[in-house]
Parts: sequence; C-alpha cells; structure tokens
Amino acid sequence: MRNIPFSARHWSAVESLPTEDARRVQDERLREQLAYLAGNSAFYQAKFAEQGVDVSRVATTADLAGLPFTEKQELRDSLAAHPPLGAHVAADGADIVQVQASSGTTGSPSYVGLTEPDIRTWCELGARALYANGFRPGDRVLHGFGMSKGFVGGLPIIQILQYMGVVDIPIGAEAGAERLLRVQADQRPEGLIGTPYFLTHLAEQAPRIVGRAADELGVRSISVGGEPGGGLPAVRGKLEALWGATSREMLGGTDIACTYWGECEAGEGMHFLSPDLMIAELIDPETGEQVDPVAGAQGELVYTALRRQASPLLRFRTRDHVVVTGTDCACGRTGYKVRCVGRTDDMLIVRGINLFPSAVKELVLELAPATTGEMRIRPDFEGHSTQKPLPLVVEYGRQLSQQQRDELRTTIEQRVRSALNVKTIVDLVPDGTLKRPDHVKVALIERI
Repeated sequence: MRNIPFSARHWSAVESLPTEDARRVQDERLREQLAYLAGNSAFYQAKFAEQGVDVSRVATTADLAGLPFTEKQELRDSLAAHPPLGAHVAADGADIVQVQASSGTTGSPSYVGLTEPDIRTWCELGARALYANGFRPGDRVLHGFGMSKGFVGGLPIIQILQYMGVVDIPIGAEAGAERLLRVQADQRPEGLIGTPYFLTHLAEQAPRIVGRAADELGVRSISVGGEPGGGLPAVRGKLEALWGATSREMLGGTDIACTYWGECEAGEGMHFLSPDLMIAELIDPETGEQVDPVAGAQGELVYTALRRQASPLLRFRTRDHVVVTGTDCACGRTGYKVRCVGRTDDMLIVRGINLFPSAVKELVLELAPATTGEMRIRPDFEGHSTQKPLPLVVEYGRQLSQQQRDELRTTIEQRVRSALNVKTIVDLVPDGTLKRPDHVKVALIERI
C-alpha cells in the first residue's frame, strides 16, 4: 500500500509543528521510551543503577542533561560480551526481523536489530528526509549507495523508497560506473542517490561510457549523504552542473536510523524533521554541555531514539560535528537546520587550530580546473595533533605547465593559511593519481 504525503511540500504534518507542540510530543514519548528501557534493556538497567538514575524523575527533554551519554565503545563492548546484538537489545529475539551493520571503519561493525515496527519507524524517518530532498511518489531512483555488507545505504534505502511509493532501481555502487551509467541511460530514472563524491565521479565518466554528458541522462533530483561535503557550495555546484539536476543533502547513521535529516528546496541546510520519533541534542564535544541550536552554533549531535524496540539508544554520541545554519525556513518546516562539517574524531589539531578535512577539500575544489578537486591529507605524526605544517597532496589539472603548477602550489598554501589559519606543505600530483570514490567512502586523511 502506497503511503500518501501530508501535503505537496511536506511528507508529514509533524514537520511543521510549532516548537511548543513538538516539545510536548517529545516529552510524552521520552517518558514512555525511558520506561521501556528500564523495563526491557539489561544494558540500560545496569547503566541507570550505576549512575543512580531514576527514570521516573525524568519528565521533559530538558531533564536529559542530567542523564549519562551512551558511547560507541560501550556498544562495541556490549556486542562483544553479549552476542549477537548486545545487552542493549530490548526486544524478544523472535520479534527481530532484520539486522543491519555499520561500516566498522573505526573497529568492529555495530549490529542493529529491527522489529517490524522499528522498520516502519526507520521508513517514516527516511521518507521525511528524502521527500524534502525532492523525491516524490511515482518517481524512479537509481541506487548509487553500496548495496553490500549490510550497510544502511542498501536495503533500508530500498525499504524507505518503497514505503514512499518510489521505484528503486537497486544497482548499487559496487556495480561500478559503467553499469550504473548504462542503466541510467537505458531507464532514465528521475532520481539519483549516493555519496556526493562518487556521484560526481559517475557524472565525469558519462561521456566516455555512454557517449553523452550526464546532464542529458534525465536526472531531476539528487540526494546525497554518507559522508560530509554534499552541502558545500563547490561540491553541490559541480554536482548540479554535471547532472543538470538539483542536489540536496541528507544525514543519518546506523545506530539510530538510516536517514533522518533532510535538506529542502531552499538548500540552506538539513532540517530536523522528526521530533515525534527522536531527540537531537547539540553538545560541546569537549565539555559535554548542551548547546542551544541557534544560527551559527556548532557542536556534536547526540540522539535519543523514541518509539524504538530492538536496539534503542539514549543520548548516543555520534561524533558528527555540525553547524546550525538557521532556525526558520520559507518551506514551512520548523526544525532547525544544520550542515555537517565532519566527525569530531576525524578532526585534526594543527598548532592549536581545529581543522576538518572537508574544509580543505572545499578550498581545493574551488580552484578547479587548475585542480581536479581530489586531495588527501597525509599526516606524518601519530594521533590528531601536530605542531608542524600539514602535508597535503593535491591533484593538478591536465596540461598545466611547470610554472602554472608552481603558482598553483603557492596559491593553495596561501588560501589554506588565509582561510583556515593552518600552514600546509603541498605536494602536487598528476590527474588520476589519487583513488577515486566507489562503493567505499573516500577517506580524506591517508596515513601511510
């Protein structure tokens, strides 16, 4: 049965709830979820006892500040000690119908169990985000995320799109550029979904593979996520120019759901869309204190799942670092908007200056076509902090003379120093030297 959007502009009426009404819904559901955790999760029963938490005294979302965070390492330890789904599983095994896995890029994968109601919650969260991005019932979408390894960019995206009445063409990034582009040329789906840098690479290969520019292949709407950068003006501008389509960003994470932030047609950041299904806090990553999500505020996102059965989490630290871009919007959605600038555990500290790789990437992209836009930071130090200039490898565009390359190197070093207050040593390499994105996300930091 096809689900029907609430209106032409919004998937759900919740997206435009006044703040006070949204908070009342959150407060009620938070109390219900905490009671569920206290009654069904061995993990949280032990955590509450250890921390002296009495959940019956938590009445509103404002009371969350007094509750402990849930850290990623705690989940890893829980999974290792109590396989297969950890002590934090809170539903009967007979009710769990699906298991998803994280990428495991910083350790063993996290495994997340889902009941049938959990899947419906994930689909509702995702539908709001992808509808904001521009996908509509009746559209057809080419699936450019990886389909393997149990990643949430695979089956859960298919489930979300089918829930919306959108046709998913499940080719997957693993199939490679040639297969994806030939399907796009043959089927001409209106939508395209994947990581921003892979979809850019895909468009650049279109003339060679199918004999036509990407903007001749029928794409109308692009949804990007899975890595920071999709909202950067240089990245978005290149994607939209190559495909002749709108490109909007979304954000999610395996431990909470597939995707739950979505950028609307205004293109000014991703909206928080679901106060009835989750709580999103902004905290100072150093102190752990809450940060008011006003325009210009920065911090780390912390989530509490509402209406979750199998693998619910309370105050889960994502390490996603965001900037709040606004608190109102012409689209009528009332959730505040953010732009993800990186993960706090990917951040480098160069002579006391916090640096996210995506900021360097944007500066390099802006120098195209003198650069290809491809770059890598290659730290020559252990950990995340250095007092030395930062080694930076950048691909230069074709047919640059030696003098032009020398000038480009100086320009990059000066731009990074001026914009980010960080000194770099730039090594220029020819076009094609650095690995291009595929179904695996490209790491902008390469440790040799």
